[in-house]
Amino acid sequence: MKRRHSVIAVVGACLLAVPALLSAAERPNVVLILADDLGWTDLGCQGSDLYRTPHLDALAARGVRCTQAYAACTVCSPSRAALLTGQAPARLHLTDWIPGGGSTGKPLSEPEWTRTLPPTAPTIADILSANGYLTAAIGKWHLGGPEAAPTRRGFQIACGGNHFGAPPSYFSPYGIDTLEDGPVGEYLTDRLAAEAVRIIEAPEKKPFFIYLAHYAPHLPMQAPADDVAACQARVRPDGRHRDATYAAMVERFDRACGAVFAALERTGTERNTLVIVTSDNGGVDWAWNEDGTKRTITSNVPLKGSKATNDDGGVRVPFIAAWPGRIPAGRVDATPSIGTDLFATVLAAAGVTPPTQCPADGVNLLPALTGMAPVMRDELMWHYPHYHAYGATPHSAIRHGNLRLIETFEDHRVRLFDLATDPGETTDLAPAQPLIAADLQARLVLWRNRTGAQLPRSP
Repeated sequence: MKRRHSVIAVVGACLLAVPALLSAAERPNVVLILADDLGWTDLGCQGSDLYRTPHLDALAARGVRCTQAYAACTVCSPSRAALLTGQAPARLHLTDWIPGGGSTGKPLSEPEWTRTLPPTAPTIADILSANGYLTAAIGKWHLGGPEAAPTRRGFQIACGGNHFGAPPSYFSPYGIDTLEDGPVGEYLTDRLAAEAVRIIEAPEKKPFFIYLAHYAPHLPMQAPADDVAACQARVRPDGRHRDATYAAMVERFDRACGAVFAALERTGTERNTLVIVTSDNGGVDWAWNEDGTKRTITSNVPLKGSKATNDDGGVRVPFIAAWPGRIPAGRVDATPSIGTDLFATVLAAAGVTPPTQCPADGVNLLPALTGMAPVMRDELMWHYPHYHAYGATPHSAIRHGNLRLIETFEDHRVRLFDLATDPGETTDLAPAQPLIAADLQARLVLWRNRTGAQLPRSP
């Protein structure tokens, strides 16, 4: 009981230290849409040669598209925790998908990591609800059991999420205990958008923060048959993207986003709403079929790798932001961003000062998004002390400017790549540039020490 009281005291101290800078009438709404496993090239505006995403392409055209955006981890739960708290997965000790895959039979053992969203880390919703916002979590949660439910982490409204990482079915009945089933055959992606629209259309006078975390396009591969057939008719044998079911899931996600955007316009709230769309990690390039064969899902080319690998394709993601009158149309190519930045960015948009007593590893992106000033940051860090079936081994990584260094713990090896000239990470520069590699590795070590990152262990 004493520990519970101390946790509440820490969170309470953080929240009490947050002054609101804007009046209630001035505060914008925020809609944060998070896709699950949507890859860097999985939108039309990002270069897909199959997936049609007119609503998100239009959002990018009237807002800003960040081409150097990254998730905070190569898998989902850590990325989601980092996005909501502004703290790096390494600092949270939440470094793998929950409950994780383990390391039995591997050369290294994973650390005793945290399998729930730590109660000592205030979320965006904790802070915004304490400052007069209506807060809603719709869709995937995957950050622990009932003790870490959204309604215990600052969200006043929550539906569609629990401790599972994927839906039993994308068609009703869904098998999700926090979402009432719809008519038989109703599609989950449509339903989650409808739940968000219901909040947007409600006569609530408070500003709202909607965290709309879609399951799509995560496995299982399920989409309406008519959509799959339409996509199949457009598949080219020589195309980079060739899976019709995945294409249909992406396109239905786009349509769901369009329903939310239309509701904002219809209710007259669009001009006072910041919309952000991004993904929790890179796209999945393959999965197992029921007969034991591999199925190609998507492609992150020209990037190397995919979700749950050590490569750039495992963490680079789409990122689109729009806010009429505040964010001019354009692109941000020079500023690298990471999922932890959304905490500071959303709070800044709401006119709320981030709590100083609690650590934050991200930066406010609004100056870059609004074109006022570049974000003064030259490096991003990742830490994944685990193994994953898709190929990841325990590693840390740093991006410094255009250089990306990966340190793998099994073999104590570092690899260095120049993403500007070699986005596919084909040429290891570490042997030819040992001083640069040593400097970046030293920066990684300092960052791990500063965040208290847990290292894998010898069995």
